[in-house]
Amino acid sequence: MVDSPPTIYDVAELAGVSIATVSRAINSLDSVRPATRAKVMAAMDELDFVPNVVARGLSSGKHWILGLVFMRAPVDGSVLGVEEASLLYTDIVIRGAETRAAEHGYSLLLSSAYDAHPSGMTALLSLTGTVDGLILLDRVLKSDEDLAYLAKRISVVLLAGKGDSPSAVTIRVDNENAMQTLAEHLVKVHGITSVGFVAGSHDSPDSVARVDAFRQSIEELGATLKEVDLLDSDWTSAGGEKAMQARLRLSEPLPQAFACANDQTAVGVIYVLNAAGLKIPDDVVVTGFDDITLTRYFTPPLTTIRQSGGLLGEAAVDALVAMLDGSEVVNRTVVLPTELVVRGSCGCVTETDVKSPLAELVTLRSEVS
Repeated sequence: MVDSPPTIYDVAELAGVSIATVSRAINSLDSVRPATRAKVMAAMDELDFVPNVVARGLSSGKHWILGLVFMRAPVDGSVLGVEEASLLYTDIVIRGAETRAAEHGYSLLLSSAYDAHPSGMTALLSLTGTVDGLILLDRVLKSDEDLAYLAKRISVVLLAGKGDSPSAVTIRVDNENAMQTLAEHLVKVHGITSVGFVAGSHDSPDSVARVDAFRQSIEELGATLKEVDLLDSDWTSAGGEKAMQARLRLSEPLPQAFACANDQTAVGVIYVLNAAGLKIPDDVVVTGFDDITLTRYFTPPLTTIRQSGGLLGEAAVDALVAMLDGSEVVNRTVVLPTELVVRGSCGCVTETDVKSPLAELVTLRSEVS
């Protein structure tokens, strides 16, 4: 005869408390004293008791699930298209969010959106009956009106944007300072006077912020960024290839440097420049943004802006859980620091030894396995 699994009654009996106390302890309610909760947890460990998630949700009014929605690049059926459908940096953000959600006792439900999705807002609204709150990555929602409509029904955290939304908390990186620091390095350290920029998607808040901040900083430093050298891409290496191929077909001379909105775009840009017989950085300097781990193994290694995708995901979960718990005042905008990492693609030999504000917040792990 097979023994039945332990129940909440068995835990209550072993701990010497009521089943109501066990229920409150499982749900981490403040009404349970730490010593009492410790007894309940010890009894659960001894009995190998696993709480019933459905019952836990009924007693607390929660699903104990957080939703994370990200934009998926269109897939053209090729091997490259399939690989580009999952942006490396997005994967890092998801990993950080998943780890932090588990620490808070939540599961993370992933959902992808894309520009051609027929249902649009309907797909997001369908999640509101399944999850307790939503984390939306760059470009998932196209308008403030859609965000306001969604936020009336569920707590929302945005992982991009200006931070001026009254409907949601925004977690973003300091694009402005990052671009200013990069511009100053190119102009003051390397004497560059003409630059280009390869943008991400035109409707991406992060891309727009990086373009605007870089252009302003370059002009203030006395260098030039011509319209012909402001190239449109889509965050992917394939998009970077197409943008640079189109630029090379023009008769206008290339600028001394191209800054890219992210590292994957820089991969495509460098590939095309090398194929055209141009050397990095001797003929053209190229920089990126993100510092995905693979960039240090490029030839030459990529000068880039380091931000922690894992920390971004963690901060988003922390903010969303705080909103759900109502246990603390949540800042409407959280801006995470960045760091310029100089390597060979700009003409520098080694990474900078300057301690960054980002290093003080998090010890960066290997972000690509």
